[in-house]
Amino acid sequence: MVYAISIVALIAIFTVATLTPINMGILAFAGAFVIGGWVSGIPVEDIIDAFPGSTFIIVGGITLLFAIAKANGTIDLVIEASLRLVRGRRWAILWMMFLLSGLLMALGSVLAVGMLAPIAMPLAAKNKINPFLMGMVISHGALACAFSPINLYGAFINGLMDSTGVGANPLVLFALPFVLNLAIAIVLFLIYGLDLIGRRTPCPVAETSDGGGFGGSSSSRGPSGGVTAGNGPGGNTATLTDREVIEEALIHEGVKPVKMNRYRFATLAGIGFLVVGSVAFGIDVGVSSICISAVLLLMAPKSHPKVIDNVAWPAVVLVCGMLTYMAVMTQNGTLDFLGDAASALGSPLLTALILCYAVAIISAFGSSIGTLGIALPLAAPMLAMGEVGAVGFVAALAFSATVVDVSPFSTNGVMVLANAQVEDKGRFQRKMLAYCGLIVLSAPMFVWALVVVPTSV
Repeated sequence: MVYAISIVALIAIFTVATLTPINMGILAFAGAFVIGGWVSGIPVEDIIDAFPGSTFIIVGGITLLFAIAKANGTIDLVIEASLRLVRGRRWAILWMMFLLSGLLMALGSVLAVGMLAPIAMPLAAKNKINPFLMGMVISHGALACAFSPINLYGAFINGLMDSTGVGANPLVLFALPFVLNLAIAIVLFLIYGLDLIGRRTPCPVAETSDGGGFGGSSSSRGPSGGVTAGNGPGGNTATLTDREVIEEALIHEGVKPVKMNRYRFATLAGIGFLVVGSVAFGIDVGVSSICISAVLLLMAPKSHPKVIDNVAWPAVVLVCGMLTYMAVMTQNGTLDFLGDAASALGSPLLTALILCYAVAIISAFGSSIGTLGIALPLAAPMLAMGEVGAVGFVAALAFSATVVDVSPFSTNGVMVLANAQVEDKGRFQRKMLAYCGLIVLSAPMFVWALVVVPTSV
């Protein structure tokens, strides 16, 4: 009876959080105390001790560091410098957006697509890049790096697998979604973007409805590679260098030109230390991010007094709440019960395929991290039996649950749709939905056959 109540409560938590604005983590905390204390008889002190303090430090520290980088202009500096590198090459604009989206996600921004879509989608319209292609490329760029060890998703999955006793493999968890999302982006480019190769964007300051540049000025390419801009007939003329043309374009697209200073340099150095320290020397990501954030705040204590408000507290609560509830399900024996039930099906590989499809379908309309928070603990007992390759299956589930975030109902999809400069938003949404349906049908089967089957007994 305890097992049934625990499972029903888990389903109810996910359903209510999907259909209402209530944070899933709050419901999970409440469920942990109700199911753990009242139903299962677990002492309240044990439930409190199950709180994932290390995960709290990681998620809170990373999002704090990223909030500081956003507030002090470091993120704008990176975006601006990246766009300067492409120098008008349309195909390069597309792939630079892919790389930027992935970089921002890898460093801790779960809203990388939301940050780039207001820039990327107008750039697509201005430069005659297929808007669907641009939207999906920035989405897959973010999803490619969704399981970086130093961001929310990576910290959550690695922490969850460690807590269930299966053990995590951060390298495989990051590499598989990265390779597969990159492959999808390449296929999309081959279908929609081959005509971009060899073309350059028209000069940004030369595009207005009356044939002039910004504010009605006219412009032309000068003999030295600059741009000659005039203020109408008889107006003064001036030659703009390529750098100035790019600056005009960035301003026009909403990217504020920023310069390197000691604060931004320190922020970039801190992020670099975080990455190198965690990967090469095994330094705890949460501890490093908190210490680096403290140093940056001490460097300019009055510059960003409310930066703490920009920490992704809802994500912190969600992750910690779900991990606490999973600890309760472990202590009251529910996960062992589910493992026995999975083994009774007689085909672990078939069960793995069903789970991959289940998380893909549910995540297309709900929370990816919430879906994984349910699916992985349910799969943990089956993984512990050793009949399915644990590392490959976890990576396959992670990929299946996140690759569908191209859905127009996901946060990524909503931002792409909202910023798409197309004549018929309804038609664009239907195209996104059809593409998501194709992903849901094909991605789980593909990753199951590619990874799960070869790594299983």
